[in-house]
Amino acid sequence: MLQFFGRDARSSHSVSNAARRPLLRSAARLASIAVIGASMFAAPQAFASGIEQLKAFVSQVKSARGDFVQKQVKAPSKAQGASSDMAMPNIETTSSGTFLFARPGKFIWSYEKPYEQVLQADGDNLYVYDKDLNQVTVRKLGGSLGASPAAILFGSNDLDKNFTLKDAGVKDGIDWLELTPKAKDTQFQRVGIGFRDGNLEAMELHDVFGNVTLLTFSNIQKNPPLKADTFKFVVPKGADVLNG
Repeated sequence: MLQFFGRDARSSHSVSNAARRPLLRSAARLASIAVIGASMFAAPQAFASGIEQLKAFVSQVKSARGDFVQKQVKAPSKAQGASSDMAMPNIETTSSGTFLFARPGKFIWSYEKPYEQVLQADGDNLYVYDKDLNQVTVRKLGGSLGASPAAILFGSNDLDKNFTLKDAGVKDGIDWLELTPKAKDTQFQRVGIGFRDGNLEAMELHDVFGNVTLLTFSNIQKNPPLKADTFKFVVPKGADVLNG
């Protein structure tokens, strides 16, 4: 999920441990958000394009909570592609959990299956907690959002500053748009987002290696009441803390 937030948020001390598990490999590539249940963020009016629906979502939804399912689709290797014109990408990992966010820059992204991991930001710092390792990695949030996919959901209302937006047509009743980062040093090439009747339906993250991350969201509540200390991270008892 960390690619979703820009550069890899893990400390170099935790890389070898993370490589042991598919979920953490997926998290390290991501950072990023994508595919959403039909019940999400109902809008009171009809919109003419995916771009208009995205801008309405960003301006109207200041906070939200819900569930997600994440799938990492790995591109075929060059060897595989050379041996068969019909080579198909592989679903490398599937994980699920919950999320909560408040703009700008506050969120809790919790993986529950198949392994427990939490990515949490309080507006200043990003905390990555691995329950199995009982380890917390901390880094400044400042450079982690910006033009990353996370900025679409968790950032401020300045998408045009960091992305080039283009409507991408209608497929199966869903209005799609494509966001291309203006920065040249990101780990992803583009983000696809789909809306249906003002409701956020889907997102796809395409990285520079040809991999695609898909997320589906459900049970969404928009603009829920939140306590002042909701996003304050408390280090679990006995956890090792690494500064990344």
